[in-house]
Amino acid sequence: MKLDFWQVTDDPVEKVVTLIAKRALGSGERVLVVAADAEQRAAIARALWEGGPESFLANGEADAPGAERQPILLAAEPVAANGASHLIIADGTWREATGFARVFLLFPPEGAPDARIAWRAQDGRAEVERSYYAQEDGRWVKKG
Repeated sequence: MKLDFWQVTDDPVEKVVTLIAKRALGSGERVLVVAADAEQRAAIARALWEGGPESFLANGEADAPGAERQPILLAAEPVAANGASHLIIADGTWREATGFARVFLLFPPEGAPDARIAWRAQDGRAEVERSYYAQEDGRWVKKG
């Protein structure tokens, strides 16, 4: 599993989720976005739908009828009813998740101590490939 830690400093989380989801869908993958707060999930859903018919990213809540057909699901817990291979943890709270090829933990600067704990918890796991990204001058730069 690829595990990416993204420290979000310049853009709203909704924009970062949209960036990652667009790339994943472009590669033929399905996505699960996890955030405990329903209002945050609603803001992410709006951001995914914005942009008109040529750039919107279809999505829905995991507990809605037909959730299994959605390319992007939003949920409070990391359970992929849509068979997602990519998990975006948008609220900065690490959750143990299995069955995903790639996991993104998005966190603000004040969430860095908890992200470090999550990073260290992966020590010794040969099946986990970790990376750390930070925003610099509006761009994402791999730091580790």
